[in-house]
Amino acid sequence: MLGVGSLLRPSRSQPQKYITYESGVDPVGLGWSQSNIRYYVFALLFVMFDVEAVFIFPWATRLEAYGTFGLVEMAIFIFILALGLVYAWRKGVLRWI
Repeated sequence: MLGVGSLLRPSRSQPQKYITYESGVDPVGLGWSQSNIRYYVFALLFVMFDVEAVFIFPWATRLEAYGTFGLVEMAIFIFILALGLVYAWRKGVLRWI
């Protein structure tokens, strides 16, 4: 069954197939552009705190079941993440200018 497609397809390559299509407008210039590294750092910080939320929300719903040990454990977790944020802040990562 898979081989039938290769037998029935057109054998000639069409040059129109390999032309870049940019919403009906002819492309101008190169398609490559360099991004500022600061955007990657912000993305990394966002992912870090997004993962933190993934851990905190289920923990908050079951706080009574975890007791004091769960509270201390989550406080340590948040403290470590806060240290990372303070470090990034002091290094000037969060400054745009």
